[in-house]
Amino acid sequence: MGKRGGTDAVGVAIEAAPEPARAGLRALRALIHRVAAQEGVALDEGLRWGQPAFLAAKGASLRIGVPSKAMRDRADFALYVHCQTPLIAGFLQGPGAGHRVEGTRAVLFRQGETLDEAALGFLIRQALTWHAR
Repeated sequence: MGKRGGTDAVGVAIEAAPEPARAGLRALRALIHRVAAQEGVALDEGLRWGQPAFLAAKGASLRIGVPSKAMRDRADFALYVHCQTPLIAGFLQGPGAGHRVEGTRAVLFRQGETLDEAALGFLIRQALTWHAR
């Protein structure tokens, strides 16, 4: 995964997203990289299912993207985690209480919403270190 052939597939995918999602996707990408750096976690990024994906050797994958058509009435963009983990439940029971989610797989956002970086940082940290715990 990661950058191949000098191209930034993740950046290209973000810029190809609908306008209401782009700024939020850029902000989530930057936050994921900041949290990984704070944790000393090497991060590999690329595309999975056409969406920007972020992987750590001892972590659960994270993805960012535009929700399915069925969810677009609730969100313009989303942060996805592995749906077979309790990551979203732990997020909602802790600093993410009150956030809009899609089941066990995503935190949902609207264009222009201020991202709660402390709460999202908690979720990202938990995902990036999932298998190390």
